[in-house]
Amino acid sequence: MDTFVKAESLLQLAFILPAAVLIGWGAGALLDRWLHTNWIYVVGLLFGSAAGLVEVVRQALRAGNEKQK
Repeated sequence: MDTFVKAESLLQLAFILPAAVLIGWGAGALLDRWLHTNWIYVVGLLFGSAAGLVEVVRQALRAGNEKQK
């Protein structure tokens, strides 16, 4: 069962980055519509990408540290 738990935690890495980018884009698009602009979605994409990448690195490092124990 321990193997399935580790596999599931690594499988999350495949979904975190695209989900963060999609959420950032969606929030930016909503702000664009609300504020009548057309550039905030790019900022949302950048923030979503950065947040997703940070979380992927954090989880990868955590998985690496658990593997060493």
